[in-house]
Amino acid sequence: MAGKEDGRQVRSVDIGRGLYLVRYGSAKDPFGPPRVTVSVAPEEMGNVEFVLAPDAREPILWQPDAALVVRVSTQARLLIEAMPLRPGGSNVANVKVERLVQGEPSATNSLKASAIGSLDVSRLRLIGHVAGLGDVAVGPNEWIAGPAAPSRIEGIAVEWPGKPAQLNLHYSVRVAKPQANATPMLELGSFAGTRRQALPLTGLVFELSGPASPDVQLFVESSFLGSPILRATGKRVVLSGPTGREPLVGLRLNVEAISAPGSVTPAPARPLEPVAATAPPVPATKTKQAASGRVRVFRSRSKDDQRSE
Repeated sequence: MAGKEDGRQVRSVDIGRGLYLVRYGSAKDPFGPPRVTVSVAPEEMGNVEFVLAPDAREPILWQPDAALVVRVSTQARLLIEAMPLRPGGSNVANVKVERLVQGEPSATNSLKASAIGSLDVSRLRLIGHVAGLGDVAVGPNEWIAGPAAPSRIEGIAVEWPGKPAQLNLHYSVRVAKPQANATPMLELGSFAGTRRQALPLTGLVFELSGPASPDVQLFVESSFLGSPILRATGKRVVLSGPTGREPLVGLRLNVEAISAPGSVTPAPARPLEPVAATAPPVPATKTKQAASGRVRVFRSRSKDDQRSE
């Protein structure tokens, strides 16, 4: 736009709904910089609000490094005017209009809050078919058989009423019989193993999956006949004795929220103490514009803004 008779230069910038920072970047004459006035057409005043410093009365930037904020409720056109402070003074100023954003919660963060906020394991049940006892049900982090009362476990099932919808738990077992293969991964509520066939379990796999799985982990302890107790954590846990043939004589299971963000690498199973499987079985009891001219206005390089001179 051509300059006016009094030396003023005016440029316009089209902006959309949002919050903007108008910053006076620099002036050609640093000793006599022009003043920069920010305004809108009268018909748009109801859609634009200028956020000024407490002692300021008008949207005027008096020298480089000054700034003000513009809040726009719908489409508007800002008018950026540079006015020399003295006759014959410079009217060249660089002004930048930058859109401000607060961002949005990422899918990972939203999911994390949802998953951890709703993680209730109080109704998690581990059910084991124990030799001589039948089906025994326990709560989270409680032993079926185990160090105090080791006894052969022939099958298991896991139930979890109220499980978070974005979290899945599957499991598989291997039974002590010639050339036995592990069962397919089963869903919650499915029984894996045998009943009343004197065929104890010799291996287990537990696995968490689903969008919420990065925020939780398994905690499993197991006891195989004549072997130390094994403890493992992670999203996938594989358990067996030293040779892969030892009968399972104790098991406990829990699902825990992870306090730190990100995935957890499964920790290797590590021995705690030897177990002597000699005690009699005891049943468990509960179950994320600068246009050409002398006033140059720059828009921020975001997808919503264009740079103009």
